[in-house]
Amino acid sequence: MKKIAVLTSGGDAPGMNPAIRSVVRTAIYKDLEVVGIRHGYKGLIEKDFFDMNRGSVADIVQRGGTILLSARCEEFKTEAGRKKAYANMKEEGIEALVVIGGDGSLRGVQKINAESDIKAVGIPGTIDNDLSCTDYTIGVDTAMNTILDAINKIRDTATSHERTFVIECMGRDSGYLALMTGLAGGAEYILVPEIDFTPQEVCDKITQGFNRGKLHSLILIAEGVEAPFADLNKYHGSPGMAMGDLIRERTGMETRVTILGHLQRGGSPTATDRIVASRMGAKAVELLLEGKRDKMVNYRDNSIGVCEIKDAIKKTETINMDIYNLANILSM
Repeated sequence: MKKIAVLTSGGDAPGMNPAIRSVVRTAIYKDLEVVGIRHGYKGLIEKDFFDMNRGSVADIVQRGGTILLSARCEEFKTEAGRKKAYANMKEEGIEALVVIGGDGSLRGVQKINAESDIKAVGIPGTIDNDLSCTDYTIGVDTAMNTILDAINKIRDTATSHERTFVIECMGRDSGYLALMTGLAGGAEYILVPEIDFTPQEVCDKITQGFNRGKLHSLILIAEGVEAPFADLNKYHGSPGMAMGDLIRERTGMETRVTILGHLQRGGSPTATDRIVASRMGAKAVELLLEGKRDKMVNYRDNSIGVCEIKDAIKKTETINMDIYNLANILSM
């Protein structure tokens, strides 16, 4: 093998740049040529390729986002689009590919391995930390710290005005971010897609807290929570806005809603994200040199390993109930 390529796909995550840097410099150290692909799978189809060297990844380890840019690509979901991508890679002499992204990006890796001679492996990059077979995905630590910083600031003003605040964080299918930052930030209630609840339970707990003399309440809710709300369309799909309205209506308490949104994806990656991303990038290159394909680099028990992509995207991981119960105990 002489030439590999690297791309980032889907939602960006802090730590993607350190992973890119690691892939490029490890590959060069192993006497491989490296091609960068801009705009993810869209770049494969449009042949948005460029040669990378050591200097291409200088001064990026501290930068958020991705220097390779990212995009979602509907055309790659079509057979015609994928055939064009394979032809472009073959014409460029690309023999293997590293894809950094979430579950949708990894499904693309599966297609490449099933339909072409190109060896492709994945690195988990998503702030949601919602992949199976790994304890950690690149970007989650930075995102948690960003959310926690917001919680700390909101708590200050919530206390000053004796208000209830509903804070909506990312997590379409997973409540990991809400759970961990809710525990770390001392939220009174944590609402996640995996655990059923009734709005009245939340209102009762808030009321009980204020009756005991609490000056504020913080409710952390993941964006993927849907079940208890009759009409999310009224709130443009925001469960945070829906919950805020219900609290105001049922308790009469002054309630504010903060939707953190894409703020959570930005920022300089933490030391943990930089270190894990660097280790994962190097491991991905090693897998390709060993002739492996259809694998994802994973992180288990503080060690870098490997798993099958089909297992990583099964969504078999569930919320940690021990941590959820602890958060409830500590919020009393």
